[in-house]
Amino acid sequence: MARPGMLRARVLTRRGWGFVLTAVVALLFAQTLGRRDLLYVGVLLLSLPVASMVVLRIVKPRFTIARSFQPESMEVGATTTVGLELTASVAGGARISMKEQLPARFGEAPRFSYPSRNPTREGVSRYEYRLRCATRGLFAIGPVTAEFMDPFGLVTSRHVLGGTGKLVVTPAPVELLGSTLSGSRGADGPALTRRQANPSDDDVMTREYRHGDSMRRVHWAATARHGELMVRQEESVTTPQATLLMDQRQDSFRTGFSAAFSTAPENDELTTSPTFEWAVTAVMSVSAHLLERNYAVRFLDQHGAPALLRSASAPFPSDEEYQGAGAIGGIAEGLAALDLAPETGRRPHRPDHAGSTAVHSRRPGGSKRSGRAGRGRAQAEAAAPGSAHAAFGDELLDRLAATGHRGPLLAVLGVLTDTEARALASAVDHGSVSYAIIATERPEDSRRQLDILRDAGWYATAASPKAVLPVIWAGLDRTQHGTSGTSGTSGTSGSSEDRSHRGRS
Repeated sequence: MARPGMLRARVLTRRGWGFVLTAVVALLFAQTLGRRDLLYVGVLLLSLPVASMVVLRIVKPRFTIARSFQPESMEVGATTTVGLELTASVAGGARISMKEQLPARFGEAPRFSYPSRNPTREGVSRYEYRLRCATRGLFAIGPVTAEFMDPFGLVTSRHVLGGTGKLVVTPAPVELLGSTLSGSRGADGPALTRRQANPSDDDVMTREYRHGDSMRRVHWAATARHGELMVRQEESVTTPQATLLMDQRQDSFRTGFSAAFSTAPENDELTTSPTFEWAVTAVMSVSAHLLERNYAVRFLDQHGAPALLRSASAPFPSDEEYQGAGAIGGIAEGLAALDLAPETGRRPHRPDHAGSTAVHSRRPGGSKRSGRAGRGRAQAEAAAPGSAHAAFGDELLDRLAATGHRGPLLAVLGVLTDTEARALASAVDHGSVSYAIIATERPEDSRRQLDILRDAGWYATAASPKAVLPVIWAGLDRTQHGTSGTSGTSGTSGSSEDRSHRGRS
């Protein structure tokens, strides 16, 4: 049983104030007229409100409150049903008016009275109401505030009952076309992301023949070599793997209009921006796209740490590998309360003209992937000394190197400087193919950074918060060379001549 907490001091009702005023008048007339009967009436009327206050203080109501959500977490734009179960050992007399406390974004708070119209035999009163939310986050639902009244209706007392329940509102994924990642691309063109189960010299083991084995599985070369009947024993198919990077720096997403008009978060509000919200939706959609195709997803931030390590809603914040049933839900819950993080180091004030609108000419016959990695990393180290703790620095490169070129590398980024773009460009060889989406309010200002990434072998594009994600995704594999790759409201742009001469790593 939970004791109610005091919300504010006890207050007399209109009836209570009427008793007090009548008592005062009766006492005045009793003294003026010398009427003892008016004295008795005045004392009686004045003592009733006082006695009611004492009763409400002594007879403390005890409640058990259980709150549930169905479903326990909901996507943005969906609805969830909140169930309340209230049980009281001492109700304190008359009916009790109650109100569920909700964040302002959920609208008007529901009101109800105890007991309900149809309580159970055990005295449990059940209530239900629905919630809908248009933004992601981790929201505190409750507590219940109750207004108690004495049996005479003279005094009210407001209390807080029970605690709060946490409602997780996850970002809603957008359905993406499967053409972009239908197969990871190697140096010589498309290659399947997972090996077939057909036997070959590389994935076949042999063992001695056992009764019941099919003669079709007899390995005749091994039989001749061992002098006894040998059969093929096939290994299981390996799981395709992918690495997903998510930039979470506050300075990268709160730029331009967002930075000028952004305010400090209040209470449980997230530190975010329209650009970061678009990036969160992109990450949610890409991860769902990969997991639905049986990929094992490695989810990292710009420093190579688990991407959901700072999220208050992540069920397992330190996890970085997601695979199998429940993986989509785990990422969705983690992204629900993920907000922007201020960088510990000082971000350079664009000394290298990051985001310049000037058109920079490329070096003729752009470099090939085979010689890019070493030069790109050398440039990054030369441009950013002490970059081990910087975004996209040595920490991230070391973590990516540990994966051993396992599948595609995808990055959802904010605004980059040239130095940061060069540092990220050096990670191109840590994936079978590398994709990057820069989320920015002014995609045209990221041309220089896109050129750096594309010259290193990335398929890169920039998109504004108004861009349509499925269109961006569908055109991502056409953004390596010869296209502008910046998107406003619809998708990538580029002439047909440029696209006909595009190159792939």
